Amino acid sequence: MGQALPHSVLFCCDHNAVRSPMAEGLMKKFYGQTVYVQSAGVHNDLEIDGFAVSVCEELGVELSRHRSRSFEEMQQWGDDLSGFDLIIALSPASQRLALDMTRHYHLEVEYWPIMDPTGLGEAREAKLAAYRQTRDQIVRRMQDRFGPPLEEDL
Repeated sequence: MGQALPHSVLFCCDHNAVRSPMAEGLMKKFYGQTVYVQSAGVHNDLEIDGFAVSVCEELGVELSRHRSRSFEEMQQWGDDLSGFDLIIALSPASQRLALDMTRHYHLEVEYWPIMDPTGLGEAREAKLAAYRQTRDQIVRRMQDRFGPPLEEDL
């Protein structure tokens, strides 16, 4: 069984276009309004990835309206990192930045080594398989950490 749910979680990765939006959407789907969830990237130079949208849609998670944002943009828009109980980094670069930006705050930063599926596979089905693998890694880590989904239809 997982640990108690935090009140707020920030997922982060390199571009906020694949892994962290997937994690944000899955967390919202599994744990509903119980947890405030956001995501960010080290950079904001990519739009949401279409393959990420497709594989999350398979589980009933809507990502097509996601707008990528960076840590810097979060702060400019008034989201204070100290307001989160937990930051979960899904890439080494995002872990380094999260640790650096929160070194004076009392909050937990975890690193989940989640595979980056971009650039894997040649054909569409091979690419989808890589993205599904990433999605499923996130699901397993999330359920190990927070317990089974609160939604009954999953």
